[in-house]
Amino acid sequence: MTSPTNLRATSASTSPSGALAGLGAYAIWGAFPAFFGLLTFLSPLEVVAHRIVWTVVLMLAVLGFAGHLGELKGLPRRTWGMVAAASLFISTNWGMYVFAVATGHVVEAALGYFINPLVSVLFGVVVFKESINRVQICAVILAVVAVAILTVDYGRPPWIALTLAMSFASYGVVKKLIPLRPTVSLTAEGLVALPAALTILVVALLSGAPHAFSFGPAQTLLVLCLGPITAAPLLLFGRAAQTVSLVTLGILQYLTPGMQMTWGILVVHEDMPPARWAGFVLIWIALAVFTANAVVTLRSARRVRRDDRDPAFR
Repeated sequence: MTSPTNLRATSASTSPSGALAGLGAYAIWGAFPAFFGLLTFLSPLEVVAHRIVWTVVLMLAVLGFAGHLGELKGLPRRTWGMVAAASLFISTNWGMYVFAVATGHVVEAALGYFINPLVSVLFGVVVFKESINRVQICAVILAVVAVAILTVDYGRPPWIALTLAMSFASYGVVKKLIPLRPTVSLTAEGLVALPAALTILVVALLSGAPHAFSFGPAQTLLVLCLGPITAAPLLLFGRAAQTVSLVTLGILQYLTPGMQMTWGILVVHEDMPPARWAGFVLIWIALAVFTANAVVTLRSARRVRRDDRDPAFR
């Protein structure tokens, strides 16, 4: 899944079409457990490799159609370095997510995306020296307590959730710094990872094990869908980010882990003992506090701007 932190809405208002695009993006990401659960005939590493290959193929076609292929030429080394870092983080995120689905840890994966906004806050403070208020500090503390409870419950740190949250938050930090349009950046990230992906697929083929296209037409179609299923929500998200307020996007993003958790409990029937529920409840409280604070802050900023523009308040 992919929801970077460099969201820039062009307006505080929300476009209906943009909101629908955001809803579509998060709904597709939320349905990922159902889709990736059908790919168990491949190893998680092969799934990630195919995901990279077919996403690159699709995005090159998109850039060619839009006339933006030339933007890949002459990029400075510093930009390629940031692209490589972004590629590493998102590939790690993809690999861990596929592993979580394949091994029956969908609920823990959902936890990672619930935690992600709070990790992004920490990164904003550490990397970009952003200020953090007391309410946000309380939200982060609640999340830390929740992770401690879940560590006791699992008998280990929830490393799948933490890896997903950290890798995606890191991806967002790097994406904030990359001076490229989203489609060009995504294509460049795929091109950087392409040699490794092709190597994985060639090694798998030479090993004599069944390859992705030896299981039948239905499985072949699933593999070919990895490109569109990866790119479509990212493109929808890009549309939403340009026309939807940050608060609306922030609320919509909880649809993804909510859907994933529902799938893990009701469909895959993963265990949810009381201690695990307690940890999740604390995470939800932290997110509620965080979101409410964001809404209040945004409304206050709007009021200040409106008062500054109104001569009656001067």
